[in-house]
Amino acid sequence: MSETALIKPTHKAIKQYYQSLKEYRAHKVTHEGAVETAFQRLLDSTSRVRNWHLVPKLPLKRAKNKHSIAPDGTLRELFNARCGYWEAKDTHDDLDVEITKKIAKGYPLVNTIFEDTRIAVLFQGGKERSRFNLSEPKELVNLLNDFFSYTEPEIESFHTAVEEFKEAVPDLARKLVEIIAKAHKSNKNFQTAFADFFALCQQTLNPNISQSAVDEMLVQHLLTERLIRKIFDNPEFSRRNVIAAEIEKVIEALVSLSFNRDNFFEVARPLLPGHCMHASGQL
Repeated sequence: MSETALIKPTHKAIKQYYQSLKEYRAHKVTHEGAVETAFQRLLDSTSRVRNWHLVPKLPLKRAKNKHSIAPDGTLRELFNARCGYWEAKDTHDDLDVEITKKIAKGYPLVNTIFEDTRIAVLFQGGKERSRFNLSEPKELVNLLNDFFSYTEPEIESFHTAVEEFKEAVPDLARKLVEIIAKAHKSNKNFQTAFADFFALCQQTLNPNISQSAVDEMLVQHLLTERLIRKIFDNPEFSRRNVIAAEIEKVIEALVSLSFNRDNFFEVARPLLPGHCMHASGQL
């Protein structure tokens, strides 16, 4: 069991889970389509301790086999990162045989629960980690805590990088203000592009907008555009947004003489696309 007990045996979802199974048995209901709803409700309720969200039957493309699969449940967190999976099987099936079939189809084993209401098998890091007797509440709690406590190395690194970047933002912003101030005085390309953009802002945003306000827009764009473009894999952002597209023209003029944008954001290099945050990719 994880050292961090996120779920307590007294959690009301645990009691509700066993009550649901009891009611199903009373009605002699044992097929997967019905009994899986009890575990789905359990995961949906308890996943909130990690601010995860359960999405049923979310398609997942597998490049190796060129087809899609759909685990019974996918657990996602901030920015829709996939952090866990759940697959329910019928109590009349051989769980190990069914797991083998799912693995052959390319089901992820990063942090995945396979269960048939009697036994749960937890895979983490591509290997079977533990088996749990789900008839025992303590073992069910252990399963949930091990499942919710697991963090992929890439995801953990991302969160660390985000915190470091947040701390660096004020300093980066101050440096950008200094660079822009110098460009106003000595960079003719920037001066021309800025004048055009300033006029656009007056026409479309506010006729009384100040130069300092537009300077701040440039700073904000430089800080956020990189995250949108790199982390969220959205290179079309600047081209589809009119204001953003015009800002890019000013930025290009700025970086032509004043500084190298990539070198300036060296501090943000850990935030380049990874497994966790690739919005359009498969994790």
